[in-house]
Amino acid sequence: MPDEETTPTPVTVLLVCTGNICRSALGEGLGRAYLGQVLGPAAADLDLVSAGTRAVVGSGMHPDSALVLSGFGGDPAGFAARQLEPRMIAGADLVLTLTRDHRRDVLGLVPRALARTFTLREAADLLEALDDRVPPGEGFAGRARELVAALAAARPGRTGGACDDIPDPIGRPLAEHEEVGQAVAEALLPVLAALVSLHPATDGAEVPDPVGRASHVDRSGGSLPAADRSREGTSVRAGSGDGRSTAPPRASRSPFGAFTRRRRGGS
Repeated sequence: MPDEETTPTPVTVLLVCTGNICRSALGEGLGRAYLGQVLGPAAADLDLVSAGTRAVVGSGMHPDSALVLSGFGGDPAGFAARQLEPRMIAGADLVLTLTRDHRRDVLGLVPRALARTFTLREAADLLEALDDRVPPGEGFAGRARELVAALAAARPGRTGGACDDIPDPIGRPLAEHEEVGQAVAEALLPVLAALVSLHPATDGAEVPDPVGRASHVDRSGGSLPAADRSREGTSVRAGSGDGRSTAPPRASRSPFGAFTRRRRGGS
């Protein structure tokens, strides 16, 4: 008899922004690094992917966002931007968009995805309204989907607004890419931590709770190589080779913070 905890297909989380070279790309890289750290080989059970509503298809990450991701301990190598397609939305268990406009774009393609689609900050905020009981459901996938359903059920009691949007740093100084990276980390990592806490690999174990504690590039300038400090305050065109050969900044803290929480029992 198969183990009820076996996940036939991964739980899929889809991140959506515009070009898929800054915000959602950084979130994918950061999230994958976090999942690899806390789940090890079992990270394959949670597939974190990204796409853009007007993607720069095939392009690598914007050099400044790649630099920020490296500062978080992620690896931008090998990333290629993808255009958002209806099949991606239909196949996702949770869709997280960087702005309300992106959420509207997603629902314009697949209206039935409403109960699975949130802005990133909206999902993180709704998560705060839930308790820590493990959702009912068969195995990790079932519990993950019940968590998403609980987020949707909590949505009518929340008022959204412009604060739900994480702005596009494209064409802006490196410092703004850093700020956007921090905003993505502060919203995304708690959502991933909640999903991770439902995985059987973490049963009874402490799961890193990275609320506001993700490693960030030290904006004092101490952690940026000299070549990159000279670039602060200037923009770098996406797709150019500028900055790609520089060494990544050193993380000033451990990648995902020191705070932990223990998964609670219950149904």
